[in-house]
Amino acid sequence: MRKKNKRQIFQQVEVIDAGAKGKTIGRAPDGRVIFLTNTVPGDIVDVQTTKKRKSYFEGVATHFHTRSKKRVAPQCQHFGVCGGCKWQDMGYEHQLFYKQKEVENNLKRIGHLDLPETLPIIGSEKTYFYRNKMEFSFSDSRWLTLDEIKSGEEIQDKNALGFHIPGMWDKILDIKKCHLQQDPSNAIRLATRDFGIKNNLSFFNPKQQQGLLRTLMIRTSSTDEIMVLVQFFENDSDKHKLLLRYLAETFPEITSLLYVINQKQNDTIYDQEILKHSGRDYIVEEMEGLQFKINAKSFYQTNSHQAYKLYKVTRDFADLTGEELVYDLYTGTGTIAQFIARSAKKVIGIESVPEAIADAKENAKRNKIDNVSFFTGDMKNVFNGDFIEKNGKPDIIITDPPRDGMHKDVVGQILDIGAKRVVYVSCNSATQARDLEMMKTDYRVVKVQPVDMFPQTHHVENVVLLEKM
Repeated sequence: MRKKNKRQIFQQVEVIDAGAKGKTIGRAPDGRVIFLTNTVPGDIVDVQTTKKRKSYFEGVATHFHTRSKKRVAPQCQHFGVCGGCKWQDMGYEHQLFYKQKEVENNLKRIGHLDLPETLPIIGSEKTYFYRNKMEFSFSDSRWLTLDEIKSGEEIQDKNALGFHIPGMWDKILDIKKCHLQQDPSNAIRLATRDFGIKNNLSFFNPKQQQGLLRTLMIRTSSTDEIMVLVQFFENDSDKHKLLLRYLAETFPEITSLLYVINQKQNDTIYDQEILKHSGRDYIVEEMEGLQFKINAKSFYQTNSHQAYKLYKVTRDFADLTGEELVYDLYTGTGTIAQFIARSAKKVIGIESVPEAIADAKENAKRNKIDNVSFFTGDMKNVFNGDFIEKNGKPDIIITDPPRDGMHKDVVGQILDIGAKRVVYVSCNSATQARDLEMMKTDYRVVKVQPVDMFPQTHHVENVVLLEKM
C-alpha cells in the first residue's frame, strides 16, 4: 500500500509565476516546484503541502507575509469556494500577461516551435457579466459554510440552486449573485429558487435520485433574447406547469421557455426531448448581419462579444480573395464557415454532431448563404482521401477542434493535402502545441494571436497561422 503523504510546512515561499489550470508556482527549499491554489504571483507565504510527488509538491498558503501588488479585491462573495473564477483576485492586466505567457510557453516547450513575435493578447472589454450561457444545479443538501458547521445549530434551509463545489459532485453551493451573466440571469435564478421553496417543490438529491427540480439553464443573446430551460427529474405535470407559468408571468422578457423531464443518472440533455412551454424553441444570435438560430442543445461560443473578435482574427489569418475552397474542420453549428463564406469561393464544414450540422444548414438557409456545404461524421473517418476527391482539394484549412486537439490521422490528412495556409483555432494551447509539432516539417508558424474569452479564469483561446514551406 502507498504510504500516506506526510504534510510539510515551508516558510517564506515567494510565488513566482502562474501555471496551468489556474494554479500558481513557488519553489520548495530543495528546488522542487510547489503548485498552489490560493495565491497570486508576488505573494510571500507559508505553505502547507497537500501532495508530494517525485518532482513537485501541491499545497495551500496558510499565512501571508507579503501580499502581491498584482492583487485586487474579488467582486464575488463566493470567491474561494465556488471554483468558477479562480483568478478574480488578480488584476485583469496581469491575467492577460500570464495567459499570453502560457500560450508562448506551451508552443515553445511542448511544440518545440520557432515562433514569430506573438501578437498582443486581445482582452475582453467586459471582464464580468460576459457569458451568454449558464447552467445551475438544484440540491436538497447544499454546501454548508464553516461558520454554519461550527455553530452547532440545526440547519433548516438546506435547498440550493447554484454550482457544484469543485471535486464534490453531490454538493451544491447556493449562489446569491453570480458575476458571469448579465441581468436578468440572477433575478431568474433567485426567483426560481424562492418559488420552489415557497411552493414545496422538492430539490434534487443526486445520491438518492429523487426530487422534482434538477437543473436550470439560462441563455442570453446579443439580440436581447432570453432562453430558460428547467430540467425536472420527477414527472409531475401540475408542478411543472406551476413553476413554468410563474416564470412566464414574472419574466415576460423570456422569449423561449423550455423544459425537460430527465430521469437518467446524469444531467446531460443532448439525448433528451426538449419540450416548449411558451415562446419559440430557440433564440437568435447576430454577427455582422448574420443570424444564428440557437436551440437548447446548440453549441455557440459563450462570450458573444469576444467570439466576434476571434472570428475576425480567423478570417484575417485566412487572407481570402474570394477564389479559395476552404475546409472548416470541427465546424460545430457552422458559425466560422458562414462568417467567412462571403470572402471565399466555397466553404465545406465537417462536424461529428448531427444536431449541430442540422443547425448549420438551417442557419445557412436563414442567412441566404449558398456557397457552404456541411457534412456529419467522426473527423478521422470522414476527412479522408475519398472525401477530398469528391469535394475538392482545399486551398485553405481552418480547424477548431475540442480541448483534446486533433486526432493524429486528421493531422496526417492535413499534411497530405498540403494546403497553402492552415488556421488553427484552439481552446487548449497545450494540445495545439502537440499537433503543431507534428506539422512543423511541412508548415511554419507565421502568426500567433491569443484571445481572452473568459476573464477571471485561466482559460485562453489561441489562433495560429501556418504557411506551407
